[in-house]
Amino acid sequence: MSDVGSNARDLAARRAASADDASLALRVGWLAVMGAVFFSTYGFANWLAAHRASVPTFAFGWEHAIPFVPWTIVPYWSIDLFYALSFLLWTRRDDLSDHVKRLLTVQMISVACFIAWPLRFGFERPEAGHLAGALFTLLAGFDKPYNQAPSLHIGLLVVLWAVYARHLRRTASRVALHLWFAAIGVSVLTTYQHHAIDVPTGAAVGCLALFLFPLRDAAARMPDVDAMPGAASRRLARRYALAALVAALGAIACVPGAVGCALLAGWGALALACVAGIYWRGAPGAFRKDAQGHFPPYMRLLLAPTIAGAFVNSRAWTFRRPVPARIDARVSIGRAPTTGELHRHGFDALVDLTAEMPRWAARDASLAYVAVPQLDLVVPSAQQLQRAVDALARLHGDGRDVLVCCALGYGRSVLCAAAWIAMRRGLRDARAALDAVRAVQPHAVWSDAVVAALQDWIDRGAAAMRNGAG
Repeated sequence: MSDVGSNARDLAARRAASADDASLALRVGWLAVMGAVFFSTYGFANWLAAHRASVPTFAFGWEHAIPFVPWTIVPYWSIDLFYALSFLLWTRRDDLSDHVKRLLTVQMISVACFIAWPLRFGFERPEAGHLAGALFTLLAGFDKPYNQAPSLHIGLLVVLWAVYARHLRRTASRVALHLWFAAIGVSVLTTYQHHAIDVPTGAAVGCLALFLFPLRDAAARMPDVDAMPGAASRRLARRYALAALVAALGAIACVPGAVGCALLAGWGALALACVAGIYWRGAPGAFRKDAQGHFPPYMRLLLAPTIAGAFVNSRAWTFRRPVPARIDARVSIGRAPTTGELHRHGFDALVDLTAEMPRWAARDASLAYVAVPQLDLVVPSAQQLQRAVDALARLHGDGRDVLVCCALGYGRSVLCAAAWIAMRRGLRDARAALDAVRAVQPHAVWSDAVVAALQDWIDRGAAAMRNGAG
C-alpha cells in the first residue's frame, strides 16, 4: 500500500510540475500578443503626435556635441531580437507571467507619457549609407521623430538586461552581454533617435517595472514571506508617500526653468514612492537585499536617493557617537559600518539588520556576514527576531567578535541584543533585558510595542523549553 501511495504522490507532483511548465506554444503565443501590443500602442502614440498642431522638443545645449555614428544602428536594432528571444528563456508559467507584466508595465507607462506630453527629436539626422542606411530607412517605415521621453528603448533595455544577466553564468558571456547592452544604451543617442532627457526617464520606468515584478530565484518563489503590514508600517508608508508627493510637486515646479533639478527631484519622488510601497506592505524583502548584503543593480539605481539619504541620516545622528557599544566581551551594537570602521574596531563578524541600505563594508574572506533585513522603526516579527538572535548566537559560539548593526545602532540592534541577553542570562522580563542594553548604550530607544514583542518572544522560548523538558 505504501508503494501505491508513494507512486500516486509522485504522479501528482509530476502533474503539478507539468502544470507549472511554460510550453513553447505558450511562450510564442505571449510573444505574438506582446508584439501586437507594442506596435499598436507605439504606433497609436506616434499617430496622435503627428496630428498635433505642434509638438515641442527639448535638448540640453551640450547634446550638439554628440556625434552621429551610423553603425550604432546595428546594436539599436538588436534589441528587437533580444526582446523576441527573451520569451523563450522562461520554463515556468509564473516566471513567464512576471516577464510579460514587466514588459507591459514599461510599454503602458511609456505610451501614457507619449500621449500626455509628446516630444519630438529636434536634430537633423545626417544621411547614412550602405547597411546602416538601409536599417535607418527600414526604421523610418514605422517610427517617427516622436515618442521621446521616457525612452521606451531604454526602459525595455533595463528589463532585458536584468533578465539576460540572470540567465548567463559564465564570466565571458556576461562581459560580452554587458558590453553589447551598454552599446544599445549609447546607440539611442548616437543614432539621433533620442535626446539625453529620454535616457534617465526611460531607465526609471525600466527599474520601476523590475521593482514591481522582480526576478525571482528558483529557490525562493514566494516573495514577501516576511511581510507584516501593521499600523506602524502603514503610518510610515503615509509619511513616505507625502514626501514623495512634495518631491513630485517640486519636480513639476522646476520643469520650466531647471530641468536638471526637475530630474533629480523626480528621481527622489520615485524612490520615496517605492519605499512607501514597501512600508505599506510591511515587506523588508521588497528591498531585495541578498544574503551578501547587496542590492540588485536596478534597485541601487532606483533607490539611490533614499539609500544616500539613509546613509547621511545614520552618520548625522551618530556623528558624535560613532563607536559601537560593547554589551559582551565579543558582542557589540552600532551603526551600519564601513570597511574602515570594521577594521578599526577589530570585528570579524557582522549581523546586518538594515533592509533599506546595502552593506557598506567590502567583501572580506575573514568577515562572517549575515543579513537579516528588518524595516526601520517597525517592530520585527517573531521569526525575524529569532533569525537575528540565532545568527548572533551562532557567530558568538564560533568565537567571533560580532557587531550587530542597524542604521544608528539605537533600535533594531538593541532589540536583537536584548533578546540574546535574555536567552543567555535566562531573563524572563523584557524590560530587564532592554535595560541591560541601555546600561552600555544610553541612546537605545524602544516603544511599548517593542517591549511587548520581546516579552512575547521570551515567553514563547520559555514555553518551548517547558514543552521540550516535558
